[in-house]
Amino acid sequence: MAILLSWRFTPLLALATLLLVLPLLFHSNLHYRLGALVWTFGLAAIGVNILMGYAGQVSLGHAGFFGIGAYSVAIGPAHFGLAPLFAGLIGVAAAAAIAWIVGKAILRFQGLYLGIATLAFGILVTLVLNNEAQVTGGPDGMQVKAAALFGWRISGAVTWYWVSGAVMLAGAFLALNLHSSPSGRALRALHDSEVAAAVVGVDTARKKLQAFVIAAVYAAVAGAMLALMNGFVTPDVSSLLSSIEMVTMVVIGGMGSIFGSVVGAAFITVLPQLLVWLHDFETAFLGLTIVLFLVLLPAGIVPSLVDLFRRLGR
Repeated sequence: MAILLSWRFTPLLALATLLLVLPLLFHSNLHYRLGALVWTFGLAAIGVNILMGYAGQVSLGHAGFFGIGAYSVAIGPAHFGLAPLFAGLIGVAAAAAIAWIVGKAILRFQGLYLGIATLAFGILVTLVLNNEAQVTGGPDGMQVKAAALFGWRISGAVTWYWVSGAVMLAGAFLALNLHSSPSGRALRALHDSEVAAAVVGVDTARKKLQAFVIAAVYAAVAGAMLALMNGFVTPDVSSLLSSIEMVTMVVIGGMGSIFGSVVGAAFITVLPQLLVWLHDFETAFLGLTIVLFLVLLPAGIVPSLVDLFRRLGR
């Protein structure tokens, strides 16, 4: 049993080790900020991986929930005088409620049709954030008040590195526990075959809705953290490109792999910073690199490397 528990939480131990060791390699606040961005987007990717890697459901509009979380910490203090962290909690609850309502309507679809339905939701959120300028600031965005906890002001790249890292580890811990729970096994059965899962007694509609709501909560928490970290938010956080980036993080890192979600987030976040010297060819080279990874490592970076090490071990 002890071996089983240690094996299950190996990804969590690896992430915690990275969180503690990486600052030894950092030389400026820029490095801390990149690390904080990786942990933040890694948290969102973990949520999308629960939906796609565990439950096998496609979402092309999950950045909509990311945007709801991000704007909650801006709108709450600006229009209602709420503390940013309390406003963020309300935003996460709102994202969960909206996910439940939307999921009840669209999760009856499958495959491409589900992808289009989620895409429509993401576009709708972006349109609302752009057009309701009196509330959201429109395309120009909004300032976000700095968060404080018991008088401690949460600001600065170094502080957000540790805060976002701690939240990401908590999210990874919950996801790993879900994976080994009865609900996690039901979700994985649903991923393999919805018909077979229903035959053995899995309430497929309920489980798909649970995964959708959980993924929305992860995205909303990550969105709130990003907005508080940046001190500013625009409707771009809920754009189609943001949704595609989240899906790409999951696919590149490895479907069903929690550690892979963070690796994919690091890939998408850090690689563009390393390619700035290419100037006009940066986007083209980034796209080519992603295609090569998908062709050479179709299972994702982490699952492919794990399989390789197992073969070498034999």
